[in-house]
Amino acid sequence: MTAHTPLDPDLPTTLGAAVKAGFAAQIALTQELVRRPSQRGEEHAVQDFLQQEFARRGLAVERFAMDRTALAAHPGSGRWSAEHSEAPIVVGTHNPRDGRGHSLLLQGHVDVVPTGPEHLWTDPPYAAVIRDGRMYGRGAGDMKSGLACAIAALDALAACGWQPAATVYLASVVEEESTGNGALMTHLRGYRAEAALIPEPAGESLVRANTGVLWFRVEFQGIPKHVSDMGAGANAIDAAIRTIAALREMEREWNDRRGEHPLLGQMAKPINLNVGRIEGGEWASSVPATAAVDFRISILPNWSVADCAAEIEARLASIAAADPYLSQNSPRLIWNGFFADGYEQPEGTEAEAALDRAHRAAMGRPLGSHAMPAYLDARVNALFEGIPTLCYGAKSYASHGIDECVDIDSLERTTLAIALFIADWCGLEPAAG
Repeated sequence: MTAHTPLDPDLPTTLGAAVKAGFAAQIALTQELVRRPSQRGEEHAVQDFLQQEFARRGLAVERFAMDRTALAAHPGSGRWSAEHSEAPIVVGTHNPRDGRGHSLLLQGHVDVVPTGPEHLWTDPPYAAVIRDGRMYGRGAGDMKSGLACAIAALDALAACGWQPAATVYLASVVEEESTGNGALMTHLRGYRAEAALIPEPAGESLVRANTGVLWFRVEFQGIPKHVSDMGAGANAIDAAIRTIAALREMEREWNDRRGEHPLLGQMAKPINLNVGRIEGGEWASSVPATAAVDFRISILPNWSVADCAAEIEARLASIAAADPYLSQNSPRLIWNGFFADGYEQPEGTEAEAALDRAHRAAMGRPLGSHAMPAYLDARVNALFEGIPTLCYGAKSYASHGIDECVDIDSLERTTLAIALFIADWCGLEPAAG
């Protein structure tokens, strides 16, 4: 059975039974992943675990680090900072006997965002508790369960006596939540395929387009004084507050231009400026000498990230010039993370048609699509490889929030869809051994 050859009409039933038979093990695997905390810089344990899981399945495993020099030379690289993760990337390669089908990259990220105040969670954030048909935990939705779906899809094929008749790369990356450099490093390492499937929690729908993202930090210097002599000082926190308010005006102006992209333009507010972190001050009775603000802003897919960065630089210079204190004490701008263009996935590709067939067989309905106002690693494959890049996964809720969770039934349906897609796109051959 090869790609372009109609699949056995009984395959959805056969694979569905295999996914169901292996589903308890898949859920246990997902819980193992969630229970390994993996915030930025802490992904080593979960990557060690996945390296073992890949090897146990007979994949040829490579583990490699970020190459800062190679990344810095690439226009799509996120900007390096002291917080950049030093955890490795792990890739398992399935090598077919004949290589008759289309090659495929299956990729997911294991880095997760901070939990927030743990007392707000119903259960501990890394407990991977299952209740009311959902698994709860940081990373349960975004996106450890998706990576487990890809692994389980290959397991289901093997349980039926099949393996892909094409090269398949199974990649576990880091830095998705801050720079995108893990996916970019995988690309630079030479892992290329004819299509990519990234099982982000996309709600059983295909992500057609997503925004680009910029991270930046602005640091302010004040003049410290006792508050009794506040007029002789300069409050760095006040300067930060004035700057935040002025940047909100830029956010409004950018959203007024949302019609420049047809898909994102349908949203009321696709561009969001987030004040993600504030630092400043030393003492309640002292005029603060320092303050710093970490920002994140999105941009439309058809805007240039370099042009938008230049606009931010110009806007900050304009804000400072109009401010009596900042005009003499310019704030410092630091690019410290995402520097990523967005992308739009063209319609009508052969890979999307294959996913639609798989989705219909697993879900009983046509494949839908939507735009997503967030960063996705899919931009690496779409922009720098020019291949069909299918960002598609299960239903999840409260990503980056309290009580993040993923729908259990959706995981089973999505796993079957991914397994059927692999069969259709890659073709099948009898499993080795």
